[in-house]
Amino acid sequence: MTIDRLKTLVNDDFDAVNDLIITKIHSEIGLVDNLSHHIVDSGGKRLRPLLVLLSSRACQYEGTQHIDLAAMVEFFHTATLLHDDVVDESSLRRGQQTANEIWGSKASILVGDYLFTQSIQLLIQTKVWPILNLLADTSHRITCGELKQLTNRHNLTLTLDDYLDIIHAKTAILFAASAAIGPMLAKAPETLEKKMYAYGLHLGNAFQLIDDALDYCADVQTLGKNIGDDLAEGKVTMPLLYALQNGSQAQQAIISQTLKEGNLALLPDILQIIEETRAIAYTKDFANRQKDKALASLTLLADSPFKQGLIDLALFAVARSH
Repeated sequence: MTIDRLKTLVNDDFDAVNDLIITKIHSEIGLVDNLSHHIVDSGGKRLRPLLVLLSSRACQYEGTQHIDLAAMVEFFHTATLLHDDVVDESSLRRGQQTANEIWGSKASILVGDYLFTQSIQLLIQTKVWPILNLLADTSHRITCGELKQLTNRHNLTLTLDDYLDIIHAKTAILFAASAAIGPMLAKAPETLEKKMYAYGLHLGNAFQLIDDALDYCADVQTLGKNIGDDLAEGKVTMPLLYALQNGSQAQQAIISQTLKEGNLALLPDILQIIEETRAIAYTKDFANRQKDKALASLTLLADSPFKQGLIDLALFAVARSH
């Protein structure tokens, strides 16, 4: 199942979300207009708004506020991407130059702020206060996750639990909030709301784990960013963490040297070490276990094409190549 096939399940809803996004990013300030279109039109999967739509329909919500909230989630996510690329000094995203590479860091930060305010406006106009509380908490926790990742760069003593805490906060938590919006809009029982939140959380963990694996085993054309970016930025992700813990002393020394220096001169050696220690296989296996937990969280949902869409979305998250 491809993402495009999944989108056909909520095709009219998805078109409405895209129309709203285009309307909302329009600005008389040329810089805002150009930079916003650059990242919004850059070919992102829009998984989080898709998750809002599928969750809402699977929970039998029949209103229209899920359209605004799906667009809200996409604006929120896009704002974090702009800020992330500045923090990481990234030059490539989705196969094209990052906004900060073209317009500079100052413009990227400010347009990120602009998109964040757009997400807040969409959120407030729905007047569903429990969802407002959820997203306020989500925003706080994402920021804490990004800060924890930043302060642990080049950290050779990072533990598996520390790593999982980071991806839980910086990635999985927004998937969880997106999945919970559906039952909250539908005023479903709290038990279903918690199950959908858990589904999104495990889905987000699986998604990030595969992202971290792809950084070491994909190619730049498929991945859409430079191979080894995480390593160059000093990020200790699961493949590197596993290789560091299970490699020989000589292999550990190479990883330690590369992390400390923050350059990619030894990237071919690192890739070989990761292959020899089977770090990618371990990471993908961990992701699949998270996927299984996500699927187990869907048991309270009635069977429907939208529930099947949520199942297929979890399967896609771990099977993808980019």
